[in-house]
Amino acid sequence: MAKRAVFLDRDGTLIEEKNYLHQPEQVVIYPGSGKALKELADAGYLLIMVTNQSGVGRGFFTLDDVEKVHVHIGQELARDGAHIVKTYIAAEHPDKPSRGRKPSPQFLFDARDEFGLDLSQCYMIGDKLIDLECGWNAGVRKSLLVRTGYGAKVEREPGVEKAVVMDDLSAAAAWILAQN
Repeated sequence: MAKRAVFLDRDGTLIEEKNYLHQPEQVVIYPGSGKALKELADAGYLLIMVTNQSGVGRGFFTLDDVEKVHVHIGQELARDGAHIVKTYIAAEHPDKPSRGRKPSPQFLFDARDEFGLDLSQCYMIGDKLIDLECGWNAGVRKSLLVRTGYGAKVEREPGVEKAVVMDDLSAAAAWILAQN
């Protein structure tokens, strides 16, 4: 049986949106997210983070800074027994070519190949239209928009109609679990 995954945007979805966050002490994980991710993992979903980090390409901080943030996120999620198996980072400036910068589905294709995923059984969760488009472009089962981060504003934009809209990551996880 092919494996399934839930692809997660980072800023505004898993953690509070902060402009060019690059220090571990700036990280605030949304309440209930760790528990929700553990429930997804317990149901057989791999947890994979896909994040655009243009602050690196803009020279605001380094990839090492991003890695330190991700180590901290991992430690915090581990308190709830949740584990992100892989993080894909697009660190390029938005004006520069990029293999995986969302809405490109490339990182989801990479994950499919690396983990043997059936993308038609996977989900993408994010707070921006580019997150939803990334999932749609990869052929995931459903893209979910959370109202955290930029999501409440994005919900009113054209193009979001085919997404499932949920209040937060916990509600999105519960919706995914109810589909099975």
